[in-house]
Amino acid sequence: MPKPRHTQISLDATPYYHCVSRCVRRAFLCGKDTSNGQCYEHRRQWIEDKLLALGNVFAIDICAYAIMSNHYHVVLHIDEAQADNWSKKEVVDRWHQLFAGNLISQKFSKGESLSRSELALLAVSVKVWRSRLASISWLMRILNEHIAREANAEDDCTGRFWEGRFKSQALLDDAALAACMAYVDLNPVRAAMTKTPETAAHTSIKLRFERATQSDHPEQIKQQVRGLMPFAGHPRKTMPKGLPFRLMDYLELVDWNGRVIRDDKRGAIPAHYPSVIDRLGIEPQHWLHLTLHYESSFKGLVGCVDKLKQVCRSLGYRRTPNLGQCAQFFP
Repeated sequence: MPKPRHTQISLDATPYYHCVSRCVRRAFLCGKDTSNGQCYEHRRQWIEDKLLALGNVFAIDICAYAIMSNHYHVVLHIDEAQADNWSKKEVVDRWHQLFAGNLISQKFSKGESLSRSELALLAVSVKVWRSRLASISWLMRILNEHIAREANAEDDCTGRFWEGRFKSQALLDDAALAACMAYVDLNPVRAAMTKTPETAAHTSIKLRFERATQSDHPEQIKQQVRGLMPFAGHPRKTMPKGLPFRLMDYLELVDWNGRVIRDDKRGAIPAHYPSVIDRLGIEPQHWLHLTLHYESSFKGLVGCVDKLKQVCRSLGYRRTPNLGQCAQFFP
C-alpha cells in the first residue's frame, strides 16, 4: 500500500526530493510511438517550459530534470524560508499567476480597500496559498494537469493521462543528492537517446553545459543558468543559497559516471569521446594548474582571448590585461 504523501515529503528530514511521473499504461508523453508511428516529440517542450515557469512562481528550486518518452524526472528543493518571507501581496500575486483566486484577493490585488472582515478572510487565504506555494504536491499537480489537458486536447480524447501518484524520494544527504542528480541527468544516455549529456535535449544538464561554455566564470552563481538552482561550491560558514558542490566538479562527475558501461543498460558515453574538460575547451594539464593557482594566475578579467578583447573594448581599456595567461589556458 502506498505511503501517505506527508510521510514521504517532510522538511524536517530534507528539502531535496526526486520526483517521477509516468504516463498511464506507459503511453507516450514525448518521442515517437513505434507502434503507430505517431510523433509526440513537441510535448517535451511543453513540459520543460511549464516546469521552468512554475519554478519562478513557487518557493521551489529546480535542481535537475530529464524528460523521457513516457515519464519525466525532476529533482526539487523546497525553500520554506523564501515562502515565509513573502509579503501578503507577493503571495497573492504569485497565486494569481496560477489561479484566479477569489473576489477578495482580486480586490486586494487591484489596490481596493477591504473591510475588517474581508482582511481577515484574505489572511486565511494567504496562509493557505503560502503553504501551497511551497508544496511539491501542488507543483506536480499543476504541472501534470496542464500537460494532461494539452495532450488530451491534441489527441481528441478524455480520461487519465498520468498514473494516480507521482513517485517521490527524499534525498537526505549530499551524497544522495549528487548521485540522484547524476542519475537524472544521465537518463537519456542510459536509454541510448543521445551519446553525451550535453546533447540531450530538454534536460537540465544540457542547459548547464551550454551556460558553462559561454561563461567567463562558470562557477559564479550569477553566471549560471537562470531558472535552475545554482551550484554554490563546497559547504562553508558563509555559503550562499545553492547546491553544495562546485559546478565543474559535478559536470566531471556526470561525465565519469556516464562512461561506466552497464550490462543492464543500453547506452553509455563512448570511450573515445573527449572528457568534460576537453569539451569545455580546457586542456587537462591547464585545468590542474587553474584549480591550484587560479587566483594568483589572473587579476580581473579572465576568459578566452576573443572574449577578453571584446570586453576590454567595450569597457574602454587601453590595454588588454591577462592576455598571455588567457591565450595559454583558454583556447
